[in-house]
Order: sequence, then C-alpha cells, then structure tokens
Amino acid sequence: MQFDMSKENALYALWCENAVEDPDLVAELKEISDDPEAIRERFYQDLAFGTGGLRGVLGAGTARMNIYTVRRATQGLANYVRESFAAPSVAISYDSRIKSDTFAKAAAAVLAANGIKVHIYTELMPTPMLSFAVRALGCSAGIMVTASHNPAKYNGYKAYGADGCQITLDVANTVISKINALDMFHDINTCDFEDAVKNGMISYIGQDIIEAFYHNVLAQGIHTDVCAESGLKIVYTPLNGAGNKPVREILKRIGIQDVTVVEEQELPDGHFTTCPYPNPEIREALECGLRLCEQIQPDLLLATDPDCDRVGIAVPDGNGGYALFSGNEVGAMLFQYICEERTKLGTMPKNPMAVKTIVTTDLVKPIAEKFGVEIIDVLTGFKFIGEQIGLLEEKGEENRYVFGFEESYGYLAGTYVRDKDAVVASMLIVEMAAFYRTQGISMMQAREKLYEQYGVFRHSQESFAFEGVSGMHKMQEIMQSMRTAAPKEIGGLPVIGTADYLAGTICDLQSGETKPTGLPNSDVISFFLPERGSVIVRPSGTEPKIKAYYTTACKTMAEAKALEAKLKADMQKLLLGE
Repeated sequence: MQFDMSKENALYALWCENAVEDPDLVAELKEISDDPEAIRERFYQDLAFGTGGLRGVLGAGTARMNIYTVRRATQGLANYVRESFAAPSVAISYDSRIKSDTFAKAAAAVLAANGIKVHIYTELMPTPMLSFAVRALGCSAGIMVTASHNPAKYNGYKAYGADGCQITLDVANTVISKINALDMFHDINTCDFEDAVKNGMISYIGQDIIEAFYHNVLAQGIHTDVCAESGLKIVYTPLNGAGNKPVREILKRIGIQDVTVVEEQELPDGHFTTCPYPNPEIREALECGLRLCEQIQPDLLLATDPDCDRVGIAVPDGNGGYALFSGNEVGAMLFQYICEERTKLGTMPKNPMAVKTIVTTDLVKPIAEKFGVEIIDVLTGFKFIGEQIGLLEEKGEENRYVFGFEESYGYLAGTYVRDKDAVVASMLIVEMAAFYRTQGISMMQAREKLYEQYGVFRHSQESFAFEGVSGMHKMQEIMQSMRTAAPKEIGGLPVIGTADYLAGTICDLQSGETKPTGLPNSDVISFFLPERGSVIVRPSGTEPKIKAYYTTACKTMAEAKALEAKLKADMQKLLLGE
C-alpha cells in the first residue's frame, strides 16, 4: 500500500525542531530519520484521548505517549476544568511505569500554569487511592498516570471527574474537542514544577489522606478478627507496581503476619523484566509467585497489577500444585461470602444492591436471589459501576451498595472510592480464606460448594490482536460484519437472541420481540445461547484488540470446558476468517 507521507514528514520535521526537552525523544527522532515506515507509525494520527484518557506506546510523535502528548491532553482537561469549576483543583497519582513520574509532573506543571491547584502524591500510589484523593480533597478532577496491565512499552493516563469516577462519555467528548483545538507546541501553558511547589500551586498529598483511605478499607472487613489467629500463610507479588506498600500495610493491620513477598517483583520497575505482561489475569505474570509457592507452600498467592486496581489469586489445589481462580470465580465467592456473613451478623442494608458488568458471570444472580440482593448490569468499565454508586448517593441510599465487580479481576466493597480497588479486594480475599480456614474449609472446597449450590459456570475470554495502521479499520469491518451477517449458530448451538449495545436493542430471535437495552450506546454485541450460554464481542477501548467473552453453564466442569472449546473454534473462524 502506498501512503502520502507529506503530512507525516512535515510533522516529523516540526518535532525535530521543537521536541528538544527529552533527550530520549531527540535520540529516537534522529534514529528514524531514514525510515519512512517508522515515521509514519509515529505521526499518522494523534494519540487518541478515549473515553477514559490516554494510552499508547512510549516514544516520539503525535501517536505516542510522551511529555508533549501528555501536556496537550492536560491543557485540554485544564480548559474544561476552568470553565466548569469556580476554584478548580486536580489530584494526581502515578504508578511504576517508565516515565510515569515524569508525566505526572508534566501534567501538574500544565495545570498549575493554568491557575489550577494541584494535589500530587509524594510517591507512586494505586489507582483507587487517586479516586479517594479526588473525593477526600474535594477536587474537580483527577489524573492517574498508568497503562494498567499493558506491556512495559505502554503508558497512559486515566482522567477522573469530581465524583471519583473516570470521566463520563459526555465530559470525555468535551475534553477531546478542546484537545483537538490545540497546537502541540504553541497552545500549551506550562511552568517549572518545583517553582509551582514553592508558590503553593502544587502541594503534596499528606499522610492524613493515606490514613483515611486505610480507615475506609478496614471498615469493609466482616470477620477480620479471625485473621490474626488463623495461621494463614500468604505469598504476595505487586508485579513491580504500586500495591507493594498499601497491600502489605492492610494485611499487617488485620493481623496477617506470615506474608512473603516475591523478591524479583517487589520493587517498582516499569520494565517488568520477570513478567512481560504484568496482568494477574495471565498465568505467566504469576510464574515467579507460583515458583515461590512451591517452596513455601502458602495458603494463598495474591498478585496485584501495576496500578493496584486488579488482583489475582492462586490456592493449593489439593494435589501439590496451585490452582488459579478466575475473576468471575473470585467475584462470585466474595459476593457469596459478603451476603452470607453480613446476613448472619444482621449488617445487610435494607434493599441491598450489587453491580456487575454485562460480560461478568450470571452466577451471582442465583446468589442474589437467595439473599434478596438487587443486581444491576452495566456496560464494561468500572466507571459505570461507580456511576451506580453515585446515583445511590444522590438519593441518600449509598449504604444499599454491598459489592461491585467485573470479570477482569476488579472488585469493590464500600463506597469510599469509585473505581476497582485491589487493596480492599486483597484484604477481603485474605479474610475470606482465613475465615473458611477456621471452619476447616479450603478455598478449593469453598469454590466447589458454590458450584454445588448454584451450578457450574465456565467463563473465559480471548483477545484477537489487530496491530498497525490498518488494524483499526479491520476491527471496524469485523464488528460491522457481526451485525449485518450475524452467526445463526455458534459451537453447534443455535443463537436464540442478540443484544446490540450500539443500536441499544435486545432481540429474542425465537419470539421476534425487540426491546431496548436501557444502557448507553457502546460497541458491544451479545449472542445468547441455550442453557445460559453466551458469546459477547467487543473491541477494546484501550488496545488494538477485539475481545470475545465465553460463558457455558453445564452440569459438570468437563462438559462446560468441552462446549467452550467449540465456541472458541467457531469464533476464531468468524473473527479471523480461518
């Protein structure tokens, strides 16, 4: 394919002239001077400020994450905040990724130069602690510099509203329009970070806010009193991220003394040399921890991702090894534990409510029915769970909320933050394991008991990558095809219904009845199969991938796995044309 490189070459020349502050960028621009394809990849588009913020590969150019794209995005956010708030202020946090601290300070300097008061943590802190700071300090917005669980070559930042949630679709569109109106080098206000600290426009977030966060996390405990005497033994890995200090502090405060940290993954390291994909959903990320488990034989392995908003676990499988639990399994177990134990203690609120995303297990629905909990389904993204908490708060009913979770290992008990929180989730998982241990029940047995009570649900997801310039177009074509030429059967099972969340309609293919989804428009399609099975397809909002989510519900796990394999085989053909 031939490309007109005039635009990219002009931008490249502009950057060579103006992007002189970061020596890494200067060296990179020089290195690609004779490589048209490398120039195109860096300048063919602006790095998109999506519905939640920025995310991209680190490097030079308009399509990469660097101080210039960060400043431009932050100037757009600053313009929105100044127009919307009389005395605007913004909280900032960052994780361990390459240049996270640099980008956090660059954003702070832009905000300060625009007359916006900045509150920034003194060191890396988890995403939920940013959400907490926004609310605790009464800020107008927040910025969390992170690329979550992406590979080391990525960085990004998430933008938060005054409610502590990631910004709404409407606000994101407003900010995007303001960003798009800005020249990268000439329309940005900035200042010296240290000068802004001296004159009070930038201040460091104090220990009082951190302590208040810990207090709120600890308040979510149900049986934390059993932890100290349980004898529970933990292996923990923060995957070289922001969870190291807060998670260990919380475990210490609930009385868990036997905690061994995975040495290679203890300290902050944005290169993630021992886990190329620092995602607790992926077994490879837990390999160092699992090897340590073989030596120490703990009761539980905990793994939090770099910005500490997700947590994965592994437990003894009864055969000398360790079994990884899925996010759906852990979420359902936590939900059962919270409902059962709070009901026994008489601490369940009147008309309790829990929130999950549409791609998250329906195993929670029979649990909810048993304990009289209303389940709210929302679009993928924890901000939609946070939004539901906010709606309850507006009515003075936030205490109705008992739990929220998504299949991708994100959980939240309590309303003190509006994002998933691996600190509170780690505490509750450990407490649950300790409580069951005192009753002579292993985590494997607790999971089996759950399936015996409510049925065997099998869930998994698959990602299909579409890299490069043409990848986005290919993804759009596939999603359009899923709508116009939808499969009539998947894995040998008939498709009995569909939900097109972009069109906002649910269709029962057996009766022909169509009704609205009741949710905001989103590029997601669900295919419903008999016996509570389903396949859900959506493009990632942050990566060049299409994700497929599979659910099978059968009498045995073996049957569920066999059916899942058939679903996957058919979806690979549909999405990749194989």
